[in-house]
Parts: sequence; C-alpha cells; structure tokens
Amino acid sequence: MRVFNFNGGPAALPVEVLEQVAAEMLDWRGVGMSVMEASHRSKEVAAMTAEAEADLKELLGLDGGWRALFLQGGASLQFAMIPMNFAPDGAPCDYVDTGLWSTKAFQEAKICGADARLAASSAEDKFVFIPSEFDFRPQARYVYLTSNNTVRGTQWSSFPQDAPAPLTADMSSDFLSRPLDLTKFSLVHAGAQKNVGPAGLTIVLIRPEFAATGRSGLPHLLDYRTYIESDSMYNTPPVFAIYVAGLVFKWLKGTMGGLAAVERRNRVKAATLYGAIDGSGGFYRGAARPDSRSLMNVTYRLPSEALEMTFLAEAKKAGFDGLGGHRSVGGVRASLYNAVELKAVEALAAFMAEFARKNG
Repeated sequence: MRVFNFNGGPAALPVEVLEQVAAEMLDWRGVGMSVMEASHRSKEVAAMTAEAEADLKELLGLDGGWRALFLQGGASLQFAMIPMNFAPDGAPCDYVDTGLWSTKAFQEAKICGADARLAASSAEDKFVFIPSEFDFRPQARYVYLTSNNTVRGTQWSSFPQDAPAPLTADMSSDFLSRPLDLTKFSLVHAGAQKNVGPAGLTIVLIRPEFAATGRSGLPHLLDYRTYIESDSMYNTPPVFAIYVAGLVFKWLKGTMGGLAAVERRNRVKAATLYGAIDGSGGFYRGAARPDSRSLMNVTYRLPSEALEMTFLAEAKKAGFDGLGGHRSVGGVRASLYNAVELKAVEALAAFMAEFARKNG
C-alpha cells in the first residue's frame, strides 16, 4: 500500500509515470533493453533527450533564445558554477538571502573568489518572509535568488523588476509548479528530485548569449558552453533521470493540462492545508509570514516539541510520510509538490483536526 508522501525531496512522483517506467523497465522503446542499459550515444537516447528539452521549453513557453541543459551535481554544484563562470577574479555579484540554500550559494560564491554581496536578506527575522526592498549594485554581473525556500516555507510571488543585472535563480523546489515569466532571467537551475524526477539530474535553463560571457579557461565540465555545444552529451549524462523527467514533462502537458492548470491545483492544495492551520485556534502555527507563504512547502509548529514528536509518530502510523521539518529548524513540513494529490492533503487536514481535538 502506498503512503501519502509529503517528503521534501526526493519526493512524490506521478503514479502514471511510475507505472510507465515499470512497464518499460526491460524493453524501452522496443530496443530490447532498459533505458538504463542503452548507450547515451545511441540515436534513441539522443532523440529522447532532445524531445525532453523540447517538451520542457514548450511547457515554459521558451523560444530559441534558451537552452535546457541536463547536468549532474545537484543545485549545490550550481552554487559554484555560476560565480566561476560569471563573476571570476573578484567580479561583483549580488545575492538575496532568504534561507539555507541561498545562504549556501552566497557562501560558495565567496569561496570561488567573487565579490559577492547581499542586496537583501531576511536572516534577522529567521527567514520568515521574502524581502521587497533591494540594494542592487549597478556593476553586479548577476543577481541571484532562490525562488522557493524548502526549509522555511517561503516563496517569491513575483521577482525583482528593477535589477540592473541578469537574474539567476535556484528554482529547485517550485520548478514547473506554475507558469513563469523568465523575461528578466538569464539562468535558472533546478534539482529534479522535487517536482521533476529522481535525484541525480540538474536542469539548467540558460540564454546562450549569457553563457558566452562566461570566463574562458574553465575545466570543461564547469563551463556551460560545453553542455550547450554538446547538447548535454559531453560526458555520460544521467540517462535514467532524463528519461523519467521527460515522462513527467509529458504528464504535465497532457494529463495535467499545462502549468496554469498545475498552479490552480497547487493553490487549492495549499489553501486546504493553510486553512487547517489557521482554523485550528492557534494549536498549529504557520512558520512563514502569511504574505510570503510557499505553495510547495507548508511549515508549521505545534504547542511544544514533545507534541510535535507525538504528532509525527502518529502521522507515520496513519500513513503520512515525510512530515518532519528540516533538521536545521525542526517542526513540521508538508511538501505539496505537483505529484501530491489533493486527496492526500485533505486526508492530512482531517488528521490534523482530529489530532488537535484530542490534544488541544
């Protein structure tokens, strides 16, 4: 029996996609072997990768001015690749710090030798909100932000329009959860393991003209131009993860009806759970400020840590998995990624109401 999966990542995948993966495990596309056994130099894998890129760009409404690259190393490698390429030798770059992952990215930029500076931060308020005022430097090579903060449960509802430099972003935890206007962006990266597919794949959306401004002389695997010129095939890519991601793209296009429909469903899920929190008479307390709440990661606390431990244990027995908050902050976190169904959220809300009734 499958549990209700609220893990923060790796996270829930669509059952429809998992069933297709199972059906094709021994014979993928009639080649007589699993996709995991097929050469990445074969015409079938090359076609699959090109198809995945085309489907992804169609979902996001991106034109020929963008490339979708399939890399490895997770979002954490992108923390270093971006400054290494675009802010070498002490060049200036601005960061907006909204939590753990943007903090790590900022620190990594400094390690890489960039003149990294905070243009805004919500650290003094324990990252419970998204800043709305920024101190950008005109000379900055890029501005970096994290669109959704998995740990704290905050999310950008709109992005800075007055940044004097190209916007770059880590969108790992809300990628493909809503339509995006990427007009102001030059690079977006996302680990696949939350909304797109299994761990091991990192998607990078990049404008080739931005890539062309990158530093010369980098190791090939750290240079975005390498992946653009080789269609993500410079070395052996994570073939299985690309395969699953491609199926998820088709699920989003077909079964789900595109990103506008996906966002509508995600808003209903989030409203259901936030309603359970706000309607509990204070038994549950949302961790994020209401105007910055995430649609993807709902974070909340109970009256005591002991009661939180009891809640998590009983939830586990009742078939709810992955509700523990991030190890750095504790509490409770329910991740409502695309593949999490509304019935799972409704069941959790009902469980929460009953738990509050018994323990309030």
